[in-house]
Amino acid sequence: MRTTEYDISHPYKAQVLSNDRITPPDTDEVRHLVLSIPDATFNFVEGQSIGVLAPPSADFGNEHHLRLYSIASSRQGEDGNLAEISICVRRCFYIDDISGERHPGIASNYLCDAKPGSDLMITGPYGRQFQAPKDSTANLLMIGIGTGIAPFRAFMKHIYEERKEWQGKVRLFYGARTGMDLLYMNDQNDDLSLYYDQATFKAFEAISTRPHFDEPPDIERCLMDNALEVWEMIQDPKTYIYVSGLSSLERSLDRIMIALAGSEKEWNEIKKKLIAERRWATLFYD
Repeated sequence: MRTTEYDISHPYKAQVLSNDRITPPDTDEVRHLVLSIPDATFNFVEGQSIGVLAPPSADFGNEHHLRLYSIASSRQGEDGNLAEISICVRRCFYIDDISGERHPGIASNYLCDAKPGSDLMITGPYGRQFQAPKDSTANLLMIGIGTGIAPFRAFMKHIYEERKEWQGKVRLFYGARTGMDLLYMNDQNDDLSLYYDQATFKAFEAISTRPHFDEPPDIERCLMDNALEVWEMIQDPKTYIYVSGLSSLERSLDRIMIALAGSEKEWNEIKKKLIAERRWATLFYD
């Protein structure tokens, strides 16, 4: 769905409570923002996104620039405060195809520069297809790259802190350019390390083989190194698969699954069945 198709007619005012960088200075800048939304009508669940209405560039006549961000908090709010949520934002830039000039991304730079105490307008929440199952014996296979980790942080807080006893397998495959870029798993913020001692949880990290050449994380190799468990989980009718990150991840994942299934036709049939049973959910962005 294009951003122009989202309903922004009922925005909420949010205040920035904190804005912290969660990557080291010599890596891509990614920030964790905590927002206060005092309006009691704002309710959400894990896996949903908010829209941020950033001031538009002077080059455009739109009243707002809309960008979606996954909520990184569970339904109980950030740190259990129902009036607060968090989002994960990477400072982005793009190259003009004609001039070759480098320009800052409107929404990401607006948010990364937002000071605690400042107000901004948000819309949503959007999307309900990216949610953890109610059955605590279900298996969760989560695959993400970059800021695609945000909804999985929300999942983990929900199933382990709020639902307490999760009995199914929980496997997280997460990719980043370097080990320092592993969001919520580095020296700046290691929220996810809280769940490493959970008997049902395992995390697998995929790092780029040549980070200085801006090569993407080797998520394909990471998954293939654990192909037996991945394929067993996919074939288990109690497994739910969630994929979040750059749109290029979809092509990588299809290549892996075709290899595991034995043919493109066989994988397409399996994927179609997973979608029909609502056990396959994706959240991609450019």
